[in-house]
Amino acid sequence: MRLLRFLIAILFLAAGAIVGALNRAPVVIDLAFARMPANLGVSLLVALLLGVLLGGLAISASVVLPLRRRLARAERRDASAPLSSGT
Repeated sequence: MRLLRFLIAILFLAAGAIVGALNRAPVVIDLAFARMPANLGVSLLVALLLGVLLGGLAISASVVLPLRRRLARAERRDASAPLSSGT
């Protein structure tokens, strides 16, 4: 399993390098308070990375955190419940 993850990581690194190498056109990113010159490939990869990170944060905030709170509440409820004898 570790080898498979390593191979997938290498595949994505190679794909990123290819995208960066094929899109070498200069672009200027205007952020209203600053202008940043960059290559198109780098801009695409940064935008993709930011989208993945923001999407992961959104899923974490909307799904994972409420489920963790629910689990903690259920564990507290089970811990405070008196143990019943099985006889």
